[in-house]
Amino acid sequence: MVSEKYLNKVFLASDVYAACVQHALTTERQEIMGLLIGEVDEDTYESHITACVILHRSDKQPDRVEISPEQLCTASMHAEQLAKKLDRPIRVLGWYHSHPHITVWPSHVDVRTQWMYQRMDPLFVGLIFSVFQNDTQNRSNQLQITCFQASERISEPERREVELVIKPLPFHKYNLEGIANLPRILIQEEVDCHTIKDSDIQDELANLHNDSFQTLAIVDIVSKVSKPLCEDLEDRRKALKVRIEALKRLKESFTST
Repeated sequence: MVSEKYLNKVFLASDVYAACVQHALTTERQEIMGLLIGEVDEDTYESHITACVILHRSDKQPDRVEISPEQLCTASMHAEQLAKKLDRPIRVLGWYHSHPHITVWPSHVDVRTQWMYQRMDPLFVGLIFSVFQNDTQNRSNQLQITCFQASERISEPERREVELVIKPLPFHKYNLEGIANLPRILIQEEVDCHTIKDSDIQDELANLHNDSFQTLAIVDIVSKVSKPLCEDLEDRRKALKVRIEALKRLKESFTST
């Protein structure tokens, strides 16, 4: 039986939001997933998400994602390391995944998965990023986000929406490293996927054919993820450099008077 404790509000750091969105936009064919790290105020039942862990998918599906116990353990170890580094009680407190081309609302499977996590931690929370939703009127893609928990019912758990607040914060090094590591994770997924598929194939032509598809997939990641990511980070670097120079001039104007 899950405790009747529910979150009142979730505060999501803006750099974590950027990392999750970047991850969600890497593919419009399968769902992606990750875990959320931060602190929970047990007095106010408010969750403060300050970091995320991008998970390696062993099985790519267009309509579902699963988190293995090994991945949960790895994320917990990452949270412990971050807690020691920051000297704060940081732990795994939620999960996120994407809904490409479909509504932002959690499915029955999502709600049941969330309910399972809440059996271990009543204040565990879920985020869903709906991406690649076409707005025909404005000819643009929409991005939506929902924050939810599961509430107990007699027949089956139901969705319970939680207020979400995005806190404007500068990029922290550990979240920037997570974004920079994203292409490596995606490439490793492709390598592992083709390695499993090709393990029992003895035909050289078939192996060559599959290797070609793996190469195409990796090139696609480089062109659609790595290159735009590098350009975005370079633009951020230039903007920060301009900001630093402006602040230096402002400091000089104050000291000269």
